[in-house]
Amino acid sequence: MTMRTKQSFLWFGWILLSGSCLGSFVVEKNNLKITSPNSLKGIYECAIGNFGVPKYGGTMIGSVVYPKTNQNGCKPFDSSLSSKPGTFPSFVLIDRGECYFTLKAWNAQKGGAAAILVADDRTEPLITMDTPEEGTGSSKDDYIEKINIPSALISKSLGDKIKSFLSSGEMVNVNLDWREALPHPDERVEYEFWTSSNDECGPKCESEINFVKGFKGAAQLLEQKGFSKFTPHYITWYCPEAFILSEQCKSQCINNGRYCAPDPELDYKRGYSGKDVVIQNLRQVCFFKVANESGKPWQWWDYVTDFSIRCPMRENKYTEECSDQVIKSLGIDLKKVKDCVGDPDANVDNPVLNNEQDSQIGNGDRGDVTILPTLIINNRQYRGKLSKAAVLKAICSGFQETTEPSICLTPDMETNECLQNNGGCWQDAAANITACRDTFRGRVCECPVIQNVQFVGDGYTHCEATGALRCAINNGGCWKETRGSTTFSACIDDHTKGCKCPPGFQGDGVNSCKDLDECKEKLACQCPECQCKNTWGSYECSCTDGLFYTRENDMCIGKYAASVTGGGIVWMVILILAVAGAGGYAFYKYRIRRYMDSEIRAIMAQYMPLDNQPETSIHAQGDV
Repeated sequence: MTMRTKQSFLWFGWILLSGSCLGSFVVEKNNLKITSPNSLKGIYECAIGNFGVPKYGGTMIGSVVYPKTNQNGCKPFDSSLSSKPGTFPSFVLIDRGECYFTLKAWNAQKGGAAAILVADDRTEPLITMDTPEEGTGSSKDDYIEKINIPSALISKSLGDKIKSFLSSGEMVNVNLDWREALPHPDERVEYEFWTSSNDECGPKCESEINFVKGFKGAAQLLEQKGFSKFTPHYITWYCPEAFILSEQCKSQCINNGRYCAPDPELDYKRGYSGKDVVIQNLRQVCFFKVANESGKPWQWWDYVTDFSIRCPMRENKYTEECSDQVIKSLGIDLKKVKDCVGDPDANVDNPVLNNEQDSQIGNGDRGDVTILPTLIINNRQYRGKLSKAAVLKAICSGFQETTEPSICLTPDMETNECLQNNGGCWQDAAANITACRDTFRGRVCECPVIQNVQFVGDGYTHCEATGALRCAINNGGCWKETRGSTTFSACIDDHTKGCKCPPGFQGDGVNSCKDLDECKEKLACQCPECQCKNTWGSYECSCTDGLFYTRENDMCIGKYAASVTGGGIVWMVILILAVAGAGGYAFYKYRIRRYMDSEIRAIMAQYMPLDNQPETSIHAQGDV
C-alpha cells in the first residue's frame, strides 16, 4: 500500500468510528458444533458479536429453542426461554431483521436464554454483529452495557436446517467453542488498546475512561510479572492536500494536515479542537515510549487515569500545563516526553504518529483498526463488552490452559453463571452439592470432589458419589432412616458406587427402602410350631409348647436341647477347658520333675558310686 493510498484510507477511516465498514475488516469467528441429531452433526462457523460477553477460552453446551412467536426477537420474551434444573441451557434461535442485534440479545437475555444464535436472512459471508451507531434512538438506551450473554451469527442455510429439525420434534444440541478464538503461541499475551484522550464523545468516551480506571490494576500486575506485553495506540487520519487550508483541517490537524482527529464537540467555534486531541494523544504515546524505555511501561495506566481525573475537558483543564503536572508527579522525564512530541506546527513528519498510522493497517489474521475503542489480543481483534471482567477473561484465554497466571484464577474472575438456575447443572440442594463451577473460561458442569469423595456422572443430569468414603457425604445419595435408636442405610462403604437396600428392606435404595414383611412373604418362621411377628427391618419368631426357636436353623427345639444349645453348651465348654487345663498342667509338672531327677543323678554319678549301681563290674576289673 502506497503512502498516498494509506493516507486516503485514514482520511475516510475516521468515519468508521460511527459504524461504517471500510478497509480490511476481519470477522472474528468461533466454532459451533452440533452434537445431535446425528444427521446434522458437525462443526460450523459462526461470527462473534461486538457486544455481550463471549466465553473466550471456554465452551458452552445448550439446546436450541426457536420461539413460535416473536421469531425476530424484537419484542420481550416471557420466561419460557429459561432452562429447567437438570436440563441443558437454552440457546434461542432468532431471525435477523427488523431491529438491532443488541435489542434481540437483550430481549433473549431477559427471557432467560443462555446464548443467542441469529440466523442470517440472506445468503452471504458472515458479518460481525455490531452495536447501533451513535446518535440513533436505540443507542441512548443503557441496556447494551448490560448484555452479558454471548451471541453468534450463523448462516441462513444452517439456520434453515435447525428450524426444520426443531419443527419435526427433533432436539438440536449445540456446543459453542471459543477455545481457539484467540491464539496462544507462548506463555506471554501481547495486546494493544486503541483509544483516544477525547472525553467529550458521549457514552463511548465515558465507557473507555471507566474501563481504563477499572482495568488498571490487573493490567499493571500482568505487565509487572512479565505475563503480558501491552502497547497503547491512537487512530489519526490525514487531511487531503486540497483541504489543508480549510477551517476543518486547521482546527483538527497538526503538522500541516498530516495527523488529524475530529472535533470533540463537532463544533469548530467552541471548546477544544481536534488538534488539541491529536496533541494529547501524541503526549500519551510519548509518555508510554519514555516509560517503556525506563522499564516501567505500566505507568501509562497511571498517567491516563490521572489525566482523565485531573485534566477533564468539561472543567477546561485539558491543557499542556495540566498534563505536565501529571507527568512530573509520576517521576517521568518531562523533557524526553516533550522531545518526543516535537513541534506540532512544523511542516514535518512525526515518526511516532507515522508509526501509529502504519499500525492501523491490518496484517495476517488481524484486520485494519477502524473503530474506537479496539482491543487486539495476540493479533486478533477482541469482540465483546469493554469491561474489566470480559477483557481480562479474553486475555487469560490467550494463555495455554494450566499456564494462566494466578490473577486469572481468582474469585473476581468467576462468571457467576452458577448463581442463576445453577448454571443448568446437576445439584443436590439438600446437601448443598453442585456440579456447577465458575471459571474465567465460563461455567462448567463437572461432578465435584467433596471431602476426598469423587462424584461421577455427566454433570448435567446426574452425579453419584464413589469410593470408600462416599457414605460420609450425604450418605452417598442413598436412602437412610432412623426410628428410635435404630438406623438403616442403603449406602455401603465397600461399594464403589450405587445404593442397595439393607437386608429386611426392598426398594431402589435411593428414594426409598420399604420394610420387607418376612412373615407375610414366608421368608422366616416356617416350622409348624413357629409363630412369626414382623418388625421394622427384621422379624421376631417364637415357638409353642415351651419349645425354643433357633434363627440359624429356622426351627423349634426341645427344652433340653435348647439348654444345651443355649447356656448348657457354654458351661460344658468351660468345664472341658478347665479339665484339659488341669490335666495339661499336671503332665507338665510330671515331665519337669522327671527331667530334673535324671539330670541330678547323672551329675552325682561322676563323683560317687550310687547305692543302686551293680558291684559286678568292679570285680571284673580285678580279674584282669
